[in-house]
Amino acid sequence: MCGYNWKKPPVFIGFDYYYSIFIVITSNTIKMKAYKLPFLLLLFGWSSLFAQKDTATLTKQQRKDLLQKIGDQFDSSKFLGEISKNACKCIDSIGLSEKDDKQKSAAIAACIDAQAQAYQLMVKMNSAFKDGNLKIIINVDKESNEYKRYYYQIEEWLADSCASMKILLASNEKVSEFSVSKNIKALQQYDKGIDALKGDNYKDALPWFNKAVEIDPKFAFAWDNIGICNRHLGNLDKALEAYNRSLALDPHGKTPLQNIPVVFQMRNEYDKAIDAYNKLLESYPGDPEGYFGVGRMYVLKSNYEKGLDNMCKAYNIYAEMNSPYRVDAQTIISEIYKAMKSKGQEELFYKILKDNHIKTQ
Repeated sequence: MCGYNWKKPPVFIGFDYYYSIFIVITSNTIKMKAYKLPFLLLLFGWSSLFAQKDTATLTKQQRKDLLQKIGDQFDSSKFLGEISKNACKCIDSIGLSEKDDKQKSAAIAACIDAQAQAYQLMVKMNSAFKDGNLKIIINVDKESNEYKRYYYQIEEWLADSCASMKILLASNEKVSEFSVSKNIKALQQYDKGIDALKGDNYKDALPWFNKAVEIDPKFAFAWDNIGICNRHLGNLDKALEAYNRSLALDPHGKTPLQNIPVVFQMRNEYDKAIDAYNKLLESYPGDPEGYFGVGRMYVLKSNYEKGLDNMCKAYNIYAEMNSPYRVDAQTIISEIYKAMKSKGQEELFYKILKDNHIKTQ
């Protein structure tokens, strides 16, 4: 519905349809591990046919047979899942320590980029066989709308289905004096809790974090996770207590500052949630999570004008960071558009987007 203003012109590389396209695939075999073996063997089988000649042309029957085989093997949604799983495995290898939001987003983007071009290649190749085109054009400009369309499809799949990305984005980023315990026994209990959290098992994780703070009451990250577990288990008072214990140790702790307003939202206390998000922005000026949260609360209060303005600010920062959370902001902006349009405020909607330097497509 709306998109970032990309200024650089697209750059295209053309591949000869019947010959060079297979050289491109075979030269990137290592980067294309997500492809199913039968499909690869099919492509390599035909590439060996062409490799015996300087030029080659498929007969009508050969093209028909190859099209049928590719059609049998290629399912765009399944292929998207396969290649996105490859990106998720890459994200799983990213370390959690000493990375801020920009570093995490850059590392995630690198994992997606490694798959986006291959995904574009295979989708276009399948389409080209069906259309009978003589060339496949691959857009390699990462700032172009076309490239980002393939990038975003992988990103959206990851946002829904990649646990590793969710853990990475939710992980604590800055270590203060009391963030991590120096007590080995406390750390052992904490690590067991983290293992349980990887399976979203909050009930089993909670006792380990409680044991960690029993051993070391000044273990801020353990208090953070006690809050997270209790929030997911519906123990909202205990969650707030734990977050506040963490903030007493580190007043700028990002996890409690981000999660306290979530508790207020769950209580339908939207004004308190807005105040809490503003406290997050006081400690972290320009943080997109603050604007995103404030925007979401105003939407829940049906104040779409303020909700849109804050959500646009969040979207722009996410886009600049190349953060996967951009997808969430864009989705809510789309929902705001529908609500404002129904109220006859379509002109105001576009004005707010323009004021935030967002171009509509």
